[in-house]
Amino acid sequence: MTNQADPKMIDISSAAASLVSPEPQISVDSPKRFINRELSWLAFNQRVVEEAMNNSHPIYARLRFLSISATNLEEFYMVRVAGLMGQLRAQVQSISPDGLSVKQQLDAIHNDAAKLIEIQQNCWKELQKLLPKAGISLLKSEQLLSDDNAWLRDYFTNDIMPVLTPIAVDPSHPFPFIRNLGYSIAMQLYDPEQERTLIGLVVIPTQLDGYIRLPDHGERRGRFIHIFDLLIHFRALLFPDFKMQGFGYFHVIRDSELGVDEEAEDLVSLFENALKRRQRGMVIRLTVNDSMPDYLLEFLKDEFDVSDEDTFRLKGVIGLTAVSQLIGSRPKHDFPPFNPRFPERIREHEDDCFSAIKEKDFVVHHPFESFDVVVQFLRQAAKDPKVVAIKQTLYRTSEDSPIINALREAAENGKSVTAMVELKARFDEAANIRWARDLERSGVQVVYGFIDLKTHAKVSLVTRREGHELHTYVHLGTGNYHPITAKIYTDLSFFTADPILCKDAGILFNYMTSYTKPSSMQKLIAAPFNMRKTIIELIDNEIILAKKGQPASIWFKVNSLVDPKVIDKLYEASAHGVKIKLVIRGICCLRPGIPGLSENILVKSIIGRFLEHSRIYCFGNAKNMPSDEALVFISSADLMPRNLDRRVETMVPIENRTVHRQILEQIMVANMKDNCQSWILGKNGKYKRYVRPGPKVSAHEYFINNPSLSGRGKALRK
Repeated sequence: MTNQADPKMIDISSAAASLVSPEPQISVDSPKRFINRELSWLAFNQRVVEEAMNNSHPIYARLRFLSISATNLEEFYMVRVAGLMGQLRAQVQSISPDGLSVKQQLDAIHNDAAKLIEIQQNCWKELQKLLPKAGISLLKSEQLLSDDNAWLRDYFTNDIMPVLTPIAVDPSHPFPFIRNLGYSIAMQLYDPEQERTLIGLVVIPTQLDGYIRLPDHGERRGRFIHIFDLLIHFRALLFPDFKMQGFGYFHVIRDSELGVDEEAEDLVSLFENALKRRQRGMVIRLTVNDSMPDYLLEFLKDEFDVSDEDTFRLKGVIGLTAVSQLIGSRPKHDFPPFNPRFPERIREHEDDCFSAIKEKDFVVHHPFESFDVVVQFLRQAAKDPKVVAIKQTLYRTSEDSPIINALREAAENGKSVTAMVELKARFDEAANIRWARDLERSGVQVVYGFIDLKTHAKVSLVTRREGHELHTYVHLGTGNYHPITAKIYTDLSFFTADPILCKDAGILFNYMTSYTKPSSMQKLIAAPFNMRKTIIELIDNEIILAKKGQPASIWFKVNSLVDPKVIDKLYEASAHGVKIKLVIRGICCLRPGIPGLSENILVKSIIGRFLEHSRIYCFGNAKNMPSDEALVFISSADLMPRNLDRRVETMVPIENRTVHRQILEQIMVANMKDNCQSWILGKNGKYKRYVRPGPKVSAHEYFINNPSLSGRGKALRK
């Protein structure tokens, strides 16, 4: 991409205007100026499902999108809907920024979620028609041949029955506990010997796959049977003395908020106890198949104590999260493979990270450029005898993480190693406790996060003795230290030896370990201290420029925009003529295109092969963007109250000219120009695909084909 892009190349405002429907004017103080957060999230997940319905994607990718959307919806109910239901039970009379009561929000959620589930099921019906072309066959029990039946019987007897516990419910065998996200079968059973009827339950352990693959025989390949069908097929082995008179499948979702808000002497024990409570949280959603007999449904509703409005009869397949298990290894049915490029800067310095960083700042664009550079940075620090100390934040990482292993090796080599571990990383709490203890056993000084704040910043600080002086090197990222997600999330890793930024990072670590307020940082911006204030001031600066008749512009790329104060400030900027372009993947509560309020704001969302995760904040600073004089920041934080007020986050100014141009003129321009995987948000709160005549531009494909941010990538031409 060229170093100076033509602003006309990225002028999509007129195209966006044609995609929005007319709405009445909304005043600056009307609650209608906000889009409901929960409904915006459901709209995002619908865009994910739409990618599963996208005929231009290969079948494996479409299965993956469908599975992700189903998983997303489960987590949404476990956390967001559970929270609202808790407020309703507690008779909390709060009103959302968009003016809805808790009950109104829940009603709207159930309505939109029902539509989303219908879309998911219709998508699955369409995908099933395409599965045979990908060599995938889904079998019913009546389609099994004799040799298949024999193999399945052996498999069921040896590999499934030992982990099942069939239960006949009666006074001496009470209804069992069904864990969160549990799948089960309920049957009405008749005992002819004692002439009685009772309920039988089979709880499916999480260790069992949703789809069982049969062995390949000649041309019979890629054949699967669903675990529900298999259990019903061999029900006589589970309840040999009974006759089945009716059955149904069901799935429960429980309230999964930990509710850790009290002081504790032992934070780890507090979280271990909270994790146990999570599995036993209140059932907030009971889903059953449409053909379940009414008497079985009423029995389950009584046992789980759920209302009619929290019970869902599903016309389709329960458990679409499992469809990703059908994905095979045929490359032609998936996105074309690519090899992430290792940064040339490191190669040019004979794989010496410290030498490369000391020469000049550089940025790495994941997943197009390899996450291995981050791992190598820490591995080199662990082995280098000149390194005396490593400080590291850890929010999420993988099992058998090379990051964890490098920190352990460093401690075992006698270096001072401090790991700031966040226990409140949702759904990763148990894993974080496990590897935190592994780190402690290796001699790492483990410090746990604050009880009232999440430590979400991504910082790695290495101190090295060079001659008679100590020099520091820092990695500041937008994503987690997670080598698996780094292959599918777009994120930025910024490496610098800037003495001021390194000193600021050290001050931030001192706050995280000793509560010393970081009041003396010079360049690094941090939440919950001055990030909101700085963003507001930077927007105000663009307003001042616009009032003077000078160029004024704002470009943001974030995952979510929720914070009412920031939204209102963006509305104010728009009203004064500041040109604002926002790339927001997920939740957006700002309503663009409203005359007198937000007509200068464009909002687009990119949903594609990779999860857009990097956060970038750009301010024109009296120049039309892109420009060398624009102010560019990367951040770990989205524009949400939780990020700005209740998390430790970083916002990093990019001052190196090369890195500045790479982020602004390559990444941001490519995102603005994308017309293959983009959606435009209308003033009515609805999204439509961005379609325009002319050449197709995919930001993801561009960076796959031009992975280096060295400035050598070919330009995006109109």
